[in-house]
Amino acid sequence: MDTAERLIESARQLLWERGYVGTSPRAIQERAGAGQGSMYHHFRGKPDLALAAMRRSAEELTAQAGAVLDAEGGAVARLAGYLEREREPLRGCRVGRMAMDPDVVVSDELRQPVAETFAWLRARLASVVAEGVASGELRAELDPAHTAAAVAAVVQGGYVLARAAGTREPFDDAVRGAVALLAAARP
Repeated sequence: MDTAERLIESARQLLWERGYVGTSPRAIQERAGAGQGSMYHHFRGKPDLALAAMRRSAEELTAQAGAVLDAEGGAVARLAGYLEREREPLRGCRVGRMAMDPDVVVSDELRQPVAETFAWLRARLASVVAEGVASGELRAELDPAHTAAAVAAVVQGGYVLARAAGTREPFDDAVRGAVALLAAARP
């Protein structure tokens, strides 16, 4: 792994652990085993490096979600697969965590990959729900956009509940509840 890649990966890990505010350039450099000169050779500064790291995390999240949502099977099975896929609830979401960071939220540039990722996710979830409605697998009155927002909120809210409780149980309970609601939405 070259220096730029080590810096990006170190920034990804630190942003996930500490958030943007809690991640210093020095900590990134130390974790990457890179000097200050190397960092500033590849990136204009902390915001530029953080943006690269956030984009990488966003790409990873969309690839993981896309793999489940694009799989074979019915809409309910794919939505349940998205909800039930393996996650680390006590660590939270790499992308969602950035939405809670005050420096990220006030920066259009830093907020962009977060907003784009969740817009993509809601749209992709909504398309799966719409497929289920169109095929008759889900009730016709089910609104795809609203259902997609609820499914995304279950995962993100589940992270918050798990972190607050210090145990993954609230996350797992939220997922089980959402899967049961989807099953109940069949005609």
